[in-house]
Amino acid sequence: MGSEVEQKATRLLKGIVSDELLTSYTRLLAEGSCPRDEAPDLLGGAGQVKELTESGMAHIQSSGPALPQRLVPVPPDLALQGTLADLTRRLVADQERLLDGQRRIAESHPWTSSAATESADRLVRIITDREEIGTVSRALIRAARHDWMTLDNQSMERPIDELTAVPPPQSFDGHVRCRAIYESSCAGHPVGLRSIEIAVEAGEEARLLPRIGMKMKLADESIAMLPLTPTGMSGALLIRSSVIAGALREYFEMLWERAVPFGAACAESPLNEKEQKVLSLLVEGVSDTIIAKRTGMGLSTVRRHSATIRAKLGHNNHHFAAGVAAARRGWIK
Repeated sequence: MGSEVEQKATRLLKGIVSDELLTSYTRLLAEGSCPRDEAPDLLGGAGQVKELTESGMAHIQSSGPALPQRLVPVPPDLALQGTLADLTRRLVADQERLLDGQRRIAESHPWTSSAATESADRLVRIITDREEIGTVSRALIRAARHDWMTLDNQSMERPIDELTAVPPPQSFDGHVRCRAIYESSCAGHPVGLRSIEIAVEAGEEARLLPRIGMKMKLADESIAMLPLTPTGMSGALLIRSSVIAGALREYFEMLWERAVPFGAACAESPLNEKEQKVLSLLVEGVSDTIIAKRTGMGLSTVRRHSATIRAKLGHNNHHFAAGVAAARRGWIK
């Protein structure tokens, strides 16, 4: 009978309680009960005895003032019920601590601390203090829980030679997907190239586009930072509106699809020099007439080159689509 009870206890409690506690409990079941003062030696220490009683798997029984107290196991099904109740209490306490911690994080983040004239629930905030912009920019990356996305160009206040690369935090590894789209010119400078390489080595996914109109930092679909000046260091817009952040996420994904992976091998372009010039303007989405003016070619010549390029790319109905396809194939230098 004792063996059946121990097997039932193992079936009900295995994986719910620690193996050490389960061993102590089944040993107590086998004994039926034991004197309280002998329980630590029998069950593996005073800690095990305390855990058995606190989790509801055993209780202290007294038969009278003249008799020694005994440690008695409760039946396995009641032990499971007591254990689950104890786990529930611990989870509630952990949840309360988690919520309290999240409140403290929200209160301590730079973007939630505002001047007396600002509303605490403000969704869009303009920042003009240069030091605060830098602080918020550095802190924003810690707000990402799933995705961290950035757009970067060469609009800078300091020479690129003075810049140092800042790779994604170690905490991103395996938890947060980090993606960046750089203006191609960033990779054209040795320091800029090395900065991108350092970020990629740290786990960032990088892609390139010929032109990026503005910088952007976006954490998930919850918080975004946009520049109010070309560099963003004299004025920035902090956005905590999920609607706007969601739209910015769609904008980023659209650019991501168009961008060329950093380090991707470039295929040899089958275009001649004149066709290459036309292609470089096709990617901007301009008309044949404008291309003719910029290159000095005749309109009919431009149209002939444009048709040849689109035919080779398999895009016969849209200049911009042809430019995107060429960029993906590495035909644009």
